[in-house]
Amino acid sequence: MSTPVPPSRLVIATRESPLALWQARHIAARLEALYPGLRTELLGMTTQGDRIVEVTLNKIGGKGLFVKELENALADGRADLAVHSMKDVPMRLPAGFAIAAITERDDPRDAFISNDYPDLDSLPDGAIVGTSSLRREAQLRAAYPHLEVRPLRGLVGTRLAKLDAGQYQAIVLAAAGLRRLGLADRIRQYLSPAQSLPAPGQGALGIEIRADRSDLAALLAPLNHAESADRVIAERAMSLRLDGSCETPLGAYAEVVDKDFLRLRGFVASRDGSRMLVAEANGSRAAAAGLGRQVAELLLTEGARPLLQQHEQQAPPTE
Repeated sequence: MSTPVPPSRLVIATRESPLALWQARHIAARLEALYPGLRTELLGMTTQGDRIVEVTLNKIGGKGLFVKELENALADGRADLAVHSMKDVPMRLPAGFAIAAITERDDPRDAFISNDYPDLDSLPDGAIVGTSSLRREAQLRAAYPHLEVRPLRGLVGTRLAKLDAGQYQAIVLAAAGLRRLGLADRIRQYLSPAQSLPAPGQGALGIEIRADRSDLAALLAPLNHAESADRVIAERAMSLRLDGSCETPLGAYAEVVDKDFLRLRGFVASRDGSRMLVAEANGSRAAAAGLGRQVAELLLTEGARPLLQQHEQQAPPTE
């Protein structure tokens, strides 16, 4: 196969948060190292999800609010590609768009941060824990019913500042974001998947392009990390089959076992954690999406549909 000939310039659409800019610069640096002579530029954008920070995502339309403006820039030619955290990418991409590459996954775990306590088990009755995620909230409420879980949105730095101001005794964030921002020293405890099952795609970066840009697909192919991509595909397929969204407390985590096989574990829960349905299955990496659908069917067999319908009824209308 011949090496693709890169253009002289590529424009990368990105949110303007510190974490999103780190992610876009990381991909830009990898592309420039891969293709000497290539010049990349960032097109920074503020999305609706960034503008509305005092309301939880499930009340304003979900994670698609973080990517819509970037997709508009791809559609009208202002940008060639967009970089996303895969956990923020809706399970259904709009027609005409594609994920061209999923890079090697960083730490997918959730992280416990506190100035006063070393871990979740040490938090006293009534301690206030902040999180932006219904997935984390449901798991916290199920395992630690004595804690008070409150919403927490904003940039990583904003969330840490609220913790430092004493508004929360602890907060839970994605470990990968803290690591990328050089804030790993704030982490007091890494929560294992058994303690807090991650969101589908957590820790992995995805590169989105217009589906008709076959030239870019070839250019970006070397950035795709096959193992990470297979894991994320399985997790997202489970969520897609269940119509999972920000309104659904849902987690999925795939691990490679025996090189060519995956183990996928998933859950669906009520927001208060009183009902928690868990399923697990093994399958071939070559059929990662099928494995995701298999685990989803197991959850449906266990009774996930009423839970999903309950969250759908509570969800606000979206555009």
